[in-house]
Order: sequence, then C-alpha cells, then structure tokens
Amino acid sequence: MGENIHQDDTNHTFHPHIHSQAEKRAVINRLSRVVGHIEAIKRMVENDTDCSQILIQLAAVKAAVNNAGNLVLKNHIAHCIVHAVNEGDEQTLKDLNNAIDRFIK
Repeated sequence: MGENIHQDDTNHTFHPHIHSQAEKRAVINRLSRVVGHIEAIKRMVENDTDCSQILIQLAAVKAAVNNAGNLVLKNHIAHCIVHAVNEGDEQTLKDLNNAIDRFIK
C-alpha cells in the first residue's frame, strides 16, 4: 500500500499509512462478503422471508462488520500507532481513542 499522508477538510495532516497488500486485501475481502450478505438480506425482505430469519442474518452482518473493524484496528495499532509513538505523534493517539469510542457505540 505504500506510505501516504492524508489530510481532512480542516487541513489536519494524519500519520502515514503503511500496510501490506495482504492486510488491505483481507479487509476488502471481509467488506465484500458483508456487502454480499446485505444484498441477500435485501432479497429476503423483498421475498417476504420470516422476520426472525432476517433478524438472525442482520445479527450476522453486525458481527461481520465488527470483525472487519477489529482487523482494521489491529492493523492500525501494529503499524500506524507504533509509528505515531515513535514519532511522538500525540494527535494520532487521540484520534485512535476517538475512533474507538465511535466504533464501540
């Protein structure tokens, strides 16, 4: 994936992202499966499938999204946070705490 410097709309510069293609592909694959699963649930609704079955499938999607988030978090800690600590980048650590708070709600 290489090293990239990101900026948001407030011109805040974020830390470099250094992730392997394998890590990136693993997250993309998980998200692709989630998208497919959601499409299947949509068809279930269109076909008047029993609501309890739809709820079970929605719970599975929630779990899959959480698993994808956990993978992103682990990769972020292993690479970006280690880099931020080495560089004394306190903003990245604050950003991580904010992101975790939002993710677990």
